[in-house]
Amino acid sequence: MVQRYNSIVILTGAGISAESGIKTFRASDGLWENYRIEDVASPRGFAVNPELVHRFYNMRRRQLVSSVIQPNEGHEALTRLQESFPGQVLIVTQNIDNLHKRAGSKDIIHMHGELLKMHCSASGKIYPIRGDIGILDRCDCCDSVGTLRPHVVWYGETPLAMDKIYYALENCDLFLSIGTSGNVYPAAGFVQVARSGGAHSVELNLEPSEVESAFSEKIYGPATRVVPAFVDRIIEVATVV
Repeated sequence: MVQRYNSIVILTGAGISAESGIKTFRASDGLWENYRIEDVASPRGFAVNPELVHRFYNMRRRQLVSSVIQPNEGHEALTRLQESFPGQVLIVTQNIDNLHKRAGSKDIIHMHGELLKMHCSASGKIYPIRGDIGILDRCDCCDSVGTLRPHVVWYGETPLAMDKIYYALENCDLFLSIGTSGNVYPAAGFVQVARSGGAHSVELNLEPSEVESAFSEKIYGPATRVVPAFVDRIIEVATVV
């Protein structure tokens, strides 16, 4: 018999968006879309070559806003869960794409930032952006050149909204990890935080993650198959009178 739950926290990683055509962050060759990760995803990389970093994220942004990239059945299933589940369902995503939002999900925390936003490194003010960012662009808030950067959390920087995330993890009774590698902290440690509060933990992934042994339940397969099936299971139990 499947247990009823009141509060669900869902961590999503690159694996849920991979079937939409967005490449996963960590490739076996240590490259991210043919770039060295440290060159395009670190404050030092940005300081050394901001033009390269802007070019990299501009290309990714153009891809994301194109008609080629669309939410898949995994994203849509989580929206259905939020709409049908009588309790709270929080999505915490490591992804910087907007596919959860485009699928219709509402309660989302982008712990690593968002590709369709930029911020001023001088003031911290955040702006929406769908086009390119250049090294000569002038910031609206401080009228300076060179202060604008992608609103993305890089290596060595603190993920966003961590207090809210930990509070939700400590108070949920079901924790789902979908499409994550389990080798990027602090997200890799979320399962331990949720379990310490008594939550049931489930890994939904293409293959076992680095922290798979910490999960009470594991289901492996493509996100477009395993996520909708698991959501159906939760909704069926939650809606039984």
